[in-house]
Amino acid sequence: MQTIGERFEDMRKRKGVSLREAAEATKIRGDYLNKFESNQFDIGLSDIYVRGFLRSYAVYLKLPPDRILNDFESLGHSEARPRQPSREVYGRMDLSVSTAEERAAGQAGEAPAAESAPLAERAPRHRGAPMANPGINPALVFKTLKWVGVAVGVLLLLWIGKAIFGGSSEHAAPVTAAVTTPVPEATVAVIATDPVRVKVVRQSNGEELFQGQMEKGERREFPNVPLWVTATALESVRLEYKGKQFMIQKKGYDRVAIDATQFAR
Repeated sequence: MQTIGERFEDMRKRKGVSLREAAEATKIRGDYLNKFESNQFDIGLSDIYVRGFLRSYAVYLKLPPDRILNDFESLGHSEARPRQPSREVYGRMDLSVSTAEERAAGQAGEAPAAESAPLAERAPRHRGAPMANPGINPALVFKTLKWVGVAVGVLLLLWIGKAIFGGSSEHAAPVTAAVTTPVPEATVAVIATDPVRVKVVRQSNGEELFQGQMEKGERREFPNVPLWVTATALESVRLEYKGKQFMIQKKGYDRVAIDATQFAR
């Protein structure tokens, strides 16, 4: 039975394609493809990127990607849970970089989550001292009472004004507050035509709106704002805006800028 690398190399040579041509077509570095054909999968990236590169290369060579990934997992590789990224590199997602705060916490033997714990939980407890009730926030109670007082004052002023200026008219029309119905914001949908891993980021502030595996036919909607869409196989992703679907004119593992308002022009 042929190994993954032997199948890659054999099919590439049958197609008469060089490693350089394959790298340009798949947008995967040539040294990565060379290592894959030598059955070396430790390329300094997490398994999620290796799986994406293997799928893209298998699709390019017209090999069954699911069988390639199953053989890869049988070698002892599994999809690791990605970290929260601290930076984004154009053309790929870098999820293996932890923050300085997480590294410092790991060296001290403490869980990073402990740094985000409330002060009341991290403060030392004294014997005999009563525990503070974490369910009541004094600042929130004060803010709520403040707005209730403002609302009561406004209603009182309206009632006084109606009594003074509207008392002489017995048939005065009741005062009604105008109610405006918010117009729903248009959305852009990301649809997976095949299993693919997708990341969606807001361009204006770098906010991550979604990251994860999407199965065939799965659909996710996002606000119609300029977005960055990154996928392990862009040919497996379609966009939908106002009932019309659009294909992304790129393939393989890459990132594209999306502004759905341009679709309607």
